[in-house]
Amino acid sequence: MAFPQPRPQAPQLPQHLLRTIDCQQGAVRAVRFNIDGNYLLSCGSDKSLKLWSTSRGTLLKTYSGHGYEVLDADGSYDNSQICSCSSDKTVILWDVATGQVTRKLRGHAGKVNCVQFNEEATVILSGSIDGTVRCWDTRSRRYEPIQVLDEARDSISSLKVAQHELLTGSVDGRVRRYDLRMGQLHVDFISSPITCVCFSQDGQCTLSSSLDSTLRLLDKSTGEMLGEYTGHKMKGYKLDCCLSSKDTHVLSCSEDGHVYCWDLVEGSLSLKLPVGKAVVQSLSFHPTETRLLTAMEGRVQVWGAEQEEMEEDVIAT
Repeated sequence: MAFPQPRPQAPQLPQHLLRTIDCQQGAVRAVRFNIDGNYLLSCGSDKSLKLWSTSRGTLLKTYSGHGYEVLDADGSYDNSQICSCSSDKTVILWDVATGQVTRKLRGHAGKVNCVQFNEEATVILSGSIDGTVRCWDTRSRRYEPIQVLDEARDSISSLKVAQHELLTGSVDGRVRRYDLRMGQLHVDFISSPITCVCFSQDGQCTLSSSLDSTLRLLDKSTGEMLGEYTGHKMKGYKLDCCLSSKDTHVLSCSEDGHVYCWDLVEGSLSLKLPVGKAVVQSLSFHPTETRLLTAMEGRVQVWGAEQEEMEEDVIAT
């Protein structure tokens, strides 16, 4: 006699505020988990990049070297390096342990909106308001990019790398997917300026958010629209979207002070998370656990599925 399988539990959502970090670096332009979610990076309008412990909310290191506000950052797979980009038109490769600038990469003609390592951290990809994506060899002593992708007709607002594929979103309303192994380019026209793009965890779909206050889930291979998610407000800000770590939910920042969380399959709103009264500038979902980072004004909030025992609410350093 076979026992029935236990009924699968409904996926939990990060709806409990675990801690608030006062970053003290001006407005936080972007917040990012590292590869394993134990650390977080905050990008400040005061030109600084800061590394924090996620579990304790303590400041571990400050990276200073940009000449203007820092707009995005990414940590390498082995946590030894960080890359960041700025309105000062540069991309910086940092040594995590020493806090020193390993390389400062110049070549973009305007502010650099987004940056990411490839999986082996041998290449940094950066997207700029100048409409190009530049690929930089982290091990080379040369200062020129190894490749420049200039297909976009307007600013590159977002990019994501997954294995041999590069996904970019542009203000020209197009989501471009480069198959770097095959040398192919696939374009999906959305019509509204794109603010953020990402791959689903299973690599089968792409998610994009745009300034018509809509998120769209597309089948990667066919371009077929699998879902539309609306209700949030995104009219004038470049805000983040993402998928949960198990692809069960779609999340987006909003200009009304909330994070919106929809069921991926049904398209229904599962959670409207009240972060504050200002614009939710950035978000990042934990790579494996039900945890979420949000950024509003000068603070970062850490959210979890269950309440933790807290000693202090606000941690200032």
